[in-house]
This record gives sequence, structure tokens and C-alpha cells, in this order.
Amino acid sequence: MSEAGDGIGSLATGALWARAFEGPVGAHDAHEGGACANCGVERVGAYCHACGQPGHLHKNLMGLVHDIAHGVFHFDGKVWRTLPMLVWRPGALTRRYVDGERAKFVSPMALFLFSVFLMFAVVSNLARPHAESTTVTPKGPVDTELLYKQDQAKLAALETARAKVAGTPAAATLDKQKDELKDEIKGLTIGLKARDSVLHPAANAPKMVHLDTGWRWLDKSVSHMSQNPELTLYKLKSYAYKYSWALIPISLPFIWLLFAFKRDVGLYDHAIFSIYSLSFMSLGVVTLTLFGRLGIPGAIVSLLAIFGPPVHMYRQLKGTYRLGRFGAFFRTVALLVITSITSSLFIAFLFYMGSE
Repeated sequence: MSEAGDGIGSLATGALWARAFEGPVGAHDAHEGGACANCGVERVGAYCHACGQPGHLHKNLMGLVHDIAHGVFHFDGKVWRTLPMLVWRPGALTRRYVDGERAKFVSPMALFLFSVFLMFAVVSNLARPHAESTTVTPKGPVDTELLYKQDQAKLAALETARAKVAGTPAAATLDKQKDELKDEIKGLTIGLKARDSVLHPAANAPKMVHLDTGWRWLDKSVSHMSQNPELTLYKLKSYAYKYSWALIPISLPFIWLLFAFKRDVGLYDHAIFSIYSLSFMSLGVVTLTLFGRLGIPGAIVSLLAIFGPPVHMYRQLKGTYRLGRFGAFFRTVALLVITSITSSLFIAFLFYMGSE
């Protein structure tokens, strides 16, 4: 009897789990026809022609998991068509998107925002390994001022001993003694500097730099940075992430100048070109950072960093604007100069924001 009861209980539990994953009866609407649950229009086909909502609705846990994954990544299968083309055929990707072939690919702005987020997340956490602390914590209370004075007296004695040894005729044992004294004095000097920075923080604080360039925001930014460089670096990183989109409007006038006499392209074409290019560069930083952490030789990483961007620019320019080899090469050189200018303007903008 108990075995039968256990069997019935197992079947009931299985049915509950099945219902949770499969949904209640009638959870899946018909694929063809029927009223749209969103706007009420009679559907013709799997999707509503008025609002675009699918007729097949998920009401189970697996559907919820799918919705969560879609909400987090928001790319679906488009990313597997977009990323390979962004790397190997950037010109064809840009041209096809501009010409209206968009349902197959991730939108440029979504890809840009995701790549910038990924770049800052990876660089912030993986670019530099955390140094292990070598500070030894004393077991009991220590008179730091007394130790500082004792180290000063010891350093003076060592300097005197070294002077005496230096005046003695050279010998192997004396040379060894000189080296030992030199190493001990060096270590003691470093320790005294560290103690001095703790005991006299005001004297060892960074000196504020004052400039008078006529640009108030620049003078103010330099003064703040010199007074508290760590805070300035943190603010610059924060603003760089927050205002990374500003690179797009900054670069547009310069790209337009490259094609000022080409009538079949406009600012929209240049914007899509710029956004896809910036997305590739951001993902390139992520890739190179991961390569460095994986132990790939620095020479290979450096070569990729040096030659990767110009080659990608050349291929994207050639395919997007249908240029010949000479025209693409000439504009690639110009675009590299433009990149340095726009980067400088963006950094100046960050300093300006940081001075507010």
C-alpha cells in the first residue's frame, strides 16, 4: 500500500513539474489566425500585422528563462551574423545596414553600448593584476616616531662606517663589506622615506600645480589633478564611460570632410560607419586585454594593437563607400590623423567635465 502511495505521489509531483515547464492547457495560442492578445486585431499568420506581437505566447518557466536571456543580451541570433562581419567584412556590414538590410543584424547603437560596457568592465578588472600586499602588521603597539629616530641614528652610523671603509686600501673582504653596507643603507633609506610619509603627510603631500594659460577650465583641471591624482583618474574613467557616445558627434564633421564631394553619401552613412568602427575598437581592447591575461606574448599583442585598427579602417572604408585601393588607403591615413584629433578633443572634454 505504501509503495502504491509513493508511486501516486511521484506521479503527482511529476505532473506539477511538467505543468510548470509546459504551462497550463491552452497556454500556447494557435500559430495561424486568432485575435491578437495585445491589440485585439485579427491575426493573419504567426505575428500580428498591426503591433508585431507573436501569436505563440510562452506561459511556462522555460519561456521565462528565454525572456530573461533575451533581456540581458538582447541580441538573439543576430550577434552571430553581426560580429563575424564586423571583424572580417566591416565595409559590407555597414553598407548593407545603411541600404536597409537591418533585421539580420544587431543595431549599431546597441552593439556600441554593449561593447563599451564590456570594455570598461574587462579593463577595470583584468588590465592590471592586483599587487599582493607585503605590509607586515606589528603584533603590539609600536612607537613610530621612536623607530624613525632609531633608523636615522642607524643610518648615520652606517654612513660613517662606509666612509671609513672607503678610506682603507682595497681588498676583497673590504669590497664585500662595502657592498653589504651599500645594500643596508639603501634598504634603510627606503624605509625612512616610507616612515617619513606617514609621520609627516603634509610635507610629503603632492604639490598643487598652478597654470595660467588663459583657459580657466584647463588651469582648474590641472590644479585638481595635481592635488588629488587618484580621484581625478577615477572621475575621468567614470566620465569616459558615461560620455563615450560623445565620440560619435565629435568624429562626424571630420569624416564628412573626407567625403565632402561624394554626393551619394550623407551624415547618416558616416554615423553608422563611426558607430560600427568604435564598436570594433572597443571589442578589440577587450580581446587584447584577455590575450594579455591569458599569457599570449606581448609582442603579438602589440602587433595586433598597432596594425589591427588601420587594417580594419581600410577594409571598412573600402567596402562602405565603394572606394578603390588608392582612395581607401589615402582616407585610412587621414582617418588615423582624425582619430588622434578626436581622441584629444574627447580627453579635453573629459577634463572639462572633471573640473566642474
